[in-house]
Amino acid sequence: MSKPRSETCRRLVAETRAFSAEFAPFMANHLPMMLVALDRMGATPQRLQDYFEWYRDTNRLGPVPETAETIHEAGWAKRFGEREHEGDYRRFFALEVGRLGAAEAQARYLPQLIPGIAASALHAMMRLAYADMEEDEQEVATALGYWATTFLPLRFAGKSEPITDDPAVILDRLRDIEDLRHVTPPEPDLLWRWMREVARKSAFPPAVDWLRDRPGLLGRVTAASLAFYAATMTFEALHALTGCHWLKLLRPHLPDEGLTVRYFWQAICAVYPKIGMPELPPPEAIDEMRRLPCPDWPEITAAACASNDEHDISLVFSAREEEGFLQDRLYRVVAARRVALIA
Repeated sequence: MSKPRSETCRRLVAETRAFSAEFAPFMANHLPMMLVALDRMGATPQRLQDYFEWYRDTNRLGPVPETAETIHEAGWAKRFGEREHEGDYRRFFALEVGRLGAAEAQARYLPQLIPGIAASALHAMMRLAYADMEEDEQEVATALGYWATTFLPLRFAGKSEPITDDPAVILDRLRDIEDLRHVTPPEPDLLWRWMREVARKSAFPPAVDWLRDRPGLLGRVTAASLAFYAATMTFEALHALTGCHWLKLLRPHLPDEGLTVRYFWQAICAVYPKIGMPELPPPEAIDEMRRLPCPDWPEITAAACASNDEHDISLVFSAREEEGFLQDRLYRVVAARRVALIA
């Protein structure tokens, strides 16, 4: 596991809270999380400062939108998914985290937020996971506000019976649904738009129910996500791999781990049609990838720290942490591939 963040990182993350959690056109602002990942991978204070300024200016980060409406504990969910209330929700959760503490606030509010886990294409969950990793109560409040204001439900649980313990089986079944091959979201580059448009199709199944909740579910989803990314190396599958890392960070605060994992996998299913729903390779092909020669972590993390691409940084950091959890060398292989150290 990596070291806690430096004082430079702590200061810069605090400064990021002056900006909205998204920037035009509704793209996730990765800056606070990338500062933490860079810091934990050994970036210098000057690199952190340079990255902060580059990301802020390149993406034209703007102020937090707000309406000055007061969000009350009674009826707090009434503005779910309304981005103009981001500042209003931030104020509400700052007060709640101050009153209850970060752990109790999550215990109280996550049960209603988890069905909208696709919020900002899973990045609200990401911000909360990093906040928990850092034990940063102000970031917890910011992340909860982000989740509420971008809340995105796909299919609610409890509408049908489970069919499998294996998350990859659900991907197999989706490939047989022809209607899911004809989705045209208005902004095709936005993952959350894809998730929403796929879920609006009557043909999209209740994937949250299809996956049986049994012990070891997160481990099975983690293995499927790693295979999915190793096989495709796509931007979409990247979020499956990194998302499993975020779920592990959130684990102590999840009111129902199995249900949360099932909602997470449903979000991945909803973005699967974006890449044409490719078939995953057999286990023996994955094993061959696992044995590929590749550099060790110091070289891989140095390449990630030199990159301005937030997904290089995110993937390498999560892959290194996941290898620490799971002792699977394939994480190192896919990380080296992501930063072009191997073909």
